[in-house]
Amino acid sequence: MTMASEGVLYLVATPIGNLEDITYRAVRVLNEVDLIAAEDTRTSGVLLSHYDIHTSVTSYHEFNKLEKAEYLVGRMLGGERVACITDAGSPGISDPGEELAAMCIEAGIPVYTVPGPAACITAVTSSGLSCRRFSFEAFLPKDKKEHERVLEEIEKDTRTIIIYESPHHLKKTLEELSGRLGGGRRIVLCRELTKKYEEKQRMTLEEAAAFYRDNEPRGEYVLVIEGRSKEEVREEKQRSFQELTIEEHMKLYTDKGLSEKEAMKALARDLGTSKREIYRRLKIDG
Repeated sequence: MTMASEGVLYLVATPIGNLEDITYRAVRVLNEVDLIAAEDTRTSGVLLSHYDIHTSVTSYHEFNKLEKAEYLVGRMLGGERVACITDAGSPGISDPGEELAAMCIEAGIPVYTVPGPAACITAVTSSGLSCRRFSFEAFLPKDKKEHERVLEEIEKDTRTIIIYESPHHLKKTLEELSGRLGGGRRIVLCRELTKKYEEKQRMTLEEAAAFYRDNEPRGEYVLVIEGRSKEEVREEKQRSFQELTIEEHMKLYTDKGLSEKEAMKALARDLGTSKREIYRRLKIDG
């Protein structure tokens, strides 16, 4: 794709560790745009210097993202091409970029992503856990109510779960997850991804919590956690069904708007029996 001549936003993924984790296209775009909006100009300065990129840089971070976005949109409406980069990884993924992209789209400015590294994808694909379905939670919310809501969702989730965590909160988070999800749940703790001393610790949540009671966390972590077993979900559902009478169970489905025939079919599936047997039991009980 050739560089657009009108105002445009490029969301450019940058290395998450190793400086070689960048695409040829990303280097070209960063060289050709009129302005680079960087999360931390000092951190980005190392990358830009390494690749001999001399494009003008301005700061765009969590604390100025709304007012600065208006400024950047104004420049793009004037015909300038802007690249948004973060300290590491893909803009918008637990980093500034989402609001800027939304404002550009609202203003009719084309938005393109220059794909590349993302810590969550790097971690889950090398974890050895299921990658077919996963939930990315980023950092757990600080607000107590929202934090509790997310934990409740994670407890029930059968997908692989990815969480970012800082070294300052890792111990508390591991203790909390072990208590809520069960200590036997598998976890992979990833740190220093793509760097020389990349490390992955594969253990259970209980083991991880115990390890970090005696060892200080170092660096930023990506936690990849095994989802809840589907067999466990089925068994729990079966137990809840056993506590209901067949009439109560039937009513669960008819209250949802299912016809009697559809409800009997669903009930037979839940109990692992035939629709004829459900009909017979209903007639007997009735």
